[in-house]
Amino acid sequence: MSDKTDDIAVALFGELFMADQLARNRISKVLPKGMELSHFSVLNHLARIGDERTPAQLARAFHVTRGAMTNTLTRLEWAGHVHIRPDWEDARRKFVAISPSGRSARDAAVQAVTPLIGEVVQALGADRVKAVLPVLRELRVRLEGE
Repeated sequence: MSDKTDDIAVALFGELFMADQLARNRISKVLPKGMELSHFSVLNHLARIGDERTPAQLARAFHVTRGAMTNTLTRLEWAGHVHIRPDWEDARRKFVAISPSGRSARDAAVQAVTPLIGEVVQALGADRVKAVLPVLRELRVRLEGE
C-alpha cells in the first residue's frame, strides 16, 4: 500500500471509531431506563428475525464471546424480555426467543431512538446517507469475512 492509501485507511477508521463512540453514547442516553445498548441490540435482532436462536448463534451474530452473550441474555431473561428454553433434542443446548414484554421494550426503545437517528439522517441528507450505505455495508462484509 502507498502512503496515501495508508493515510486514507487511518482517516477512515478514525472517523468510524469516533462516529461509533458518539452514536453509542447518544443512543444509550435515550434508551428506556434500565436498558443497555447490548440489550436493545439483541431484542431488535430477535424481533427482526422472528425466530429462536441459540446463545452461540447470537454470540456469533454480534461478534462477542459466549460469556458476554450469556450475561446479556441472563439480564434480559431476568427482566422478562426473553424466554430461554432447553433444546428438546440436545439438553446441552438452549434456544432464546423474544417475549411479548421484550417486544414491547424493543418497540419503546425504537420509538426513543428513531427521532435521534432521524435528525442525523435529515441533517446529512437522505440521498447522501443512501449513497454511503453500500460502501459501509461492503466494508462490514469484508471485515466479517476476515
